[in-house]
Amino acid sequence: PLYLGRVVRGINAQATTPRWMAERLERSGIRPLLAPVDITNYVMLELGQPMHAFALSRLNGGIEVRLARPDETLELLNGQTAELAPDMLVIADAGGPVALAGIMGGLPTSVERVTVDVFLEAAFFAPAAIAGRARRLGLSTDSSHRFERGVDFGATRQAMERATQLLIDICGGQAGPITEAVAALPSREPIILRLARLKRVAGVEIDADEVMRGLVALGAGVERQEDRLIVTPPSFRFDLAIEEDLIEEAVRLFGYDNIPAQPPAAPSRMLPQDETVLDDDSLRQMLVDLDFQEVITYSFVDPAWETALDADARPLLLANPLASQLSAMRTTLWGGLIETLRHNLNRQQTRVRIFELGRVYRSQTEQPMKLGGLVYGDVLPEQWGAPARRVDFFDLKGDLERLFGHALESRRGEHPALHPGQCAEVWADGRAIGWLGALHPRLVQAFDLAAAPVLFELDSEVLAQRSLPRHATLSRFPLVRRDLAFVLDTHTPAGELLAALREAAAEGVRSIDVFDEYRGKGVAENQKSLAIRVVMQDTERTLTDQEVEDAVQKLVSAALRQCNATLRA
Repeated sequence: PLYLGRVVRGINAQATTPRWMAERLERSGIRPLLAPVDITNYVMLELGQPMHAFALSRLNGGIEVRLARPDETLELLNGQTAELAPDMLVIADAGGPVALAGIMGGLPTSVERVTVDVFLEAAFFAPAAIAGRARRLGLSTDSSHRFERGVDFGATRQAMERATQLLIDICGGQAGPITEAVAALPSREPIILRLARLKRVAGVEIDADEVMRGLVALGAGVERQEDRLIVTPPSFRFDLAIEEDLIEEAVRLFGYDNIPAQPPAAPSRMLPQDETVLDDDSLRQMLVDLDFQEVITYSFVDPAWETALDADARPLLLANPLASQLSAMRTTLWGGLIETLRHNLNRQQTRVRIFELGRVYRSQTEQPMKLGGLVYGDVLPEQWGAPARRVDFFDLKGDLERLFGHALESRRGEHPALHPGQCAEVWADGRAIGWLGALHPRLVQAFDLAAAPVLFELDSEVLAQRSLPRHATLSRFPLVRRDLAFVLDTHTPAGELLAALREAAAEGVRSIDVFDEYRGKGVAENQKSLAIRVVMQDTERTLTDQEVEDAVQKLVSAALRQCNATLRA
């Protein structure tokens, strides 16, 4: 570090800060206090050099810059008592720390209205020695902001002289000599700027003499050696470290507007696009067409959300979170969607249909892309053409089927965040890809909601895979319809029966769908009757009665074998 100190005796600390100085401080967001303090703040704004004034009578012996010792504390100017860590620089006298170097002074040695003698300090500390220390103490000061980014050590003496002159002019007093202590100052290593590289990067030839004049005007030392420039940056330009920094400066001084426009001459080539992959923008547009609105929520969430939605969740915790409620990485999109719902409900938006396409973070290596959605309120906006009705599980299930057709299969399942009776596991291509259901009553109460929203979350990478449509000639031959009523257990989902029938369907079967469900007289209490319509048609000939009966019998056998379903008498 570089440390300058000077004693000024016989000042009048009660002197009034000049109006011009007070106004400039206020316009910069600094509240005027006492004249000596205002002067150090003003010099900091004027020259970028943080300074501090100590009450000389409160200092005990000499001043030194050192690292904090174990168990040392310091009462700061804001009244906070800081517990100092061994890697924190302090300004100390014989009695202990009197200031936290580069961050804030101590209250016991601060200047007051009765102060007569002051000790002015101006210093340079390496950014690495200050960075992060203020945040660990919950502080953010003008001084730490500047030291963390670099202060011009070449202007430290100038700042001391400027502050001294202002102090004597405003408060009077007699200044003593400057005491200077220097350890190791950063050296500004020369940077080589190759003129050929400047031309290649800038796209235009800039005269070398013009570049030299511009860099010299910035305070840099410049020496030309054939086709390159040796540039020594000034002490206040911490941003000039590599050749590319000098190229940026040269182009800026030359003027971006002076660079001639050169449209690319390379031929544009159309890249192939796989039509079997649904891109993200198309997926978003499909959801928007179904009256959904896209939201983007934080990937940082409250860990309590994750454990509330799934007690087995193990979210990744952040080492340096922005806030305690944003200290974990999300393992599901539902937390952000529910918080967005609450935000809208608090603003009288009673109908919400939102979705998000984003990553979830289950581990350092497993970070899949998910598509999540939430619906709440009425199915349709208030209108004369349809009665008001609350959205339910089947409305959202229908939306997903409109998006992805019969590629999705819903199976009964249990998820800790979803209602036990309104929950389904979604399958595609023979594997589970997500969940669909109403929010669990426990969570409805925990999130203080008037009703349960219906949510879904699916693996978007699986959804993006789609098959291309196959065109077929319309058959000229008649359709054959058969309606079959199957009696099966009430706990067997209709989707399971449909899947079994479709798997066993003969070649001529065109469609198999449910069109009715019956429970009541003639059907046992623990059973239900599902009416299935089977449509058959051949493209080359009329189906015979025997072929139709064989196809129906094949379906009946499959229903009995896989779902224990029998034909209703």
